[in-house]
Amino acid sequence: MARKLIFLLPVLLFAALLVAFAMGLNHDPSLLPSALINRPAPDFNLPGLYDPAKGLARKDFGGGVTFVNFFASWCAPCRDEQPALMALAHLPGVALDGVAYKDKPVDSRRFLANLGDPYRRVGIDSDGTTAINFGVYGVPETYLVDGTGHIRYRHVGPLSEEDVERKIVPLIARVAAGGGKPPAAAE
Repeated sequence: MARKLIFLLPVLLFAALLVAFAMGLNHDPSLLPSALINRPAPDFNLPGLYDPAKGLARKDFGGGVTFVNFFASWCAPCRDEQPALMALAHLPGVALDGVAYKDKPVDSRRFLANLGDPYRRVGIDSDGTTAINFGVYGVPETYLVDGTGHIRYRHVGPLSEEDVERKIVPLIARVAAGGGKPPAAAE
């Protein structure tokens, strides 16, 4: 009986790993919870990409809807989302700020020069501390910050033009109409 258990144990472990792997494949990474939803955005002060004195800080949020997009030149999905970010930046009443995550400034500038720069301002998060404080799992990630400085939405992964049209535009309207109150659909 002990011999059968010795041969059966690796098979059972393999089956358990297979089940865990299959469950992971069905998990939607965009549903990662964020502890910062409906809380104030973390305090930060980053040097600017083009002029260190004209960076990005927590105090820059306020008065309207601001999207904060974490990106990097070495990130392939960040390239894919550039058209959607360009569309988002042209929406009325919306500000789009960028955070260059663990990227060399020269590479970030080249990235934006080649693909288009949708950002109002760009801060350099060279050590990743600001991303950690926001709870970024990986780039790209985008956060909606309302006029009161509270995070109301988080989008994990690259934004698509369909995401902007179907999720973001209605969300902007709800946040703007709510006067800073959390929208019902915030994750």
